[in-house]
Amino acid sequence: MTLDGVIQNEENDGDAFKYGGWFFPFADEVTGAAMQERLAKPVDLLLGRKSFEGWETYWPTHSNVWPNVMTATKYVASYTRDSSDWQPSVFLSGDLAEKVRELTSLLVTCLPSARERSRSCSINSSSENS
Repeated sequence: MTLDGVIQNEENDGDAFKYGGWFFPFADEVTGAAMQERLAKPVDLLLGRKSFEGWETYWPTHSNVWPNVMTATKYVASYTRDSSDWQPSVFLSGDLAEKVRELTSLLVTCLPSARERSRSCSINSSSENS
């Protein structure tokens, strides 16, 4: 992930993101070590539907690079999907801006680690698949 929050594959894969792959020419051992350190930590993810759809086909077969992606709760903002076989996934619908605010507030409340949250730390979603 770059400092501006962009995660993008190396090639521009037709997703109309004109800066696709811009980070890779600047990567070196230092950025690689920083990425590996970050990827080794537990994480939950907030994804849009298009990102999720790309990830759900890619990461299960490449999880050796980032094992924690398999156990991360994937919160997916979508008006068109409500389930996935890739678990754990929670689909957010309705007022997505409000759901993201609720999720952000929840994660701040449940720190230090969302992975250690209690059952009282759960988002009110339209469909939760676990």
